[in-house]
Amino acid sequence: METSTNYSNSSLFQLLGLIENYDQPSTSTLPRVITLLASVLGKMIQKNEKPFHTRRNKDEEITMFHGSRAPSMNIQRYTERVHRYARCSPACFVAAFAYIIRYLERPVSTSMTRRLTSLNVHRLLITSLLVAAKFLERKCYKNAYYAKIGGVSTEEMNRLERTFLFDLDFRLNITAEMFEEHCLMLQRQTVPCSTRKLRTVLGEITCGCRAI
Repeated sequence: METSTNYSNSSLFQLLGLIENYDQPSTSTLPRVITLLASVLGKMIQKNEKPFHTRRNKDEEITMFHGSRAPSMNIQRYTERVHRYARCSPACFVAAFAYIIRYLERPVSTSMTRRLTSLNVHRLLITSLLVAAKFLERKCYKNAYYAKIGGVSTEEMNRLERTFLFDLDFRLNITAEMFEEHCLMLQRQTVPCSTRKLRTVLGEITCGCRAI
């Protein structure tokens, strides 16, 4: 049974481009996890910014990750840009996704709700990836480099990282089971919905098994 599970995990990781498939010639195409991550984030934003949902966003928490207006570069192109220049492993993008979900799930001290929108997704992605790379990689570019990639100043990048870490209570560890769970979410284009609060954050998704 364990051998079967390990084989299944290996197949999933190869499918997402997390490990090299030696049975197939290498290509210069994007790892599938990059495309899937951008797709999931984009669909979460679309649900949260539907007219019906927008009318209910008065309780949304405004944070330093919010910009005054949405960047001209959409999240698909932005994710591809970050992957091209950050040069961190594809596994970091899975971890970044897990951190973003963890950030959205974390209770806030007020009645405000955290939602992923076009105003905060870019800063959350570049910050979560920076944190993931520092935690997982042996070598990582400095904050100034990530700031340049992400389109923010070094000072803002430093503030974003510090705020993000405190918001996560510095809980950066991801178990093998959690990693696989988030890989499956990306592959199936689904998100968790174990709590009512998170269902609201993610845009009224009623079942974690339902595709976005």
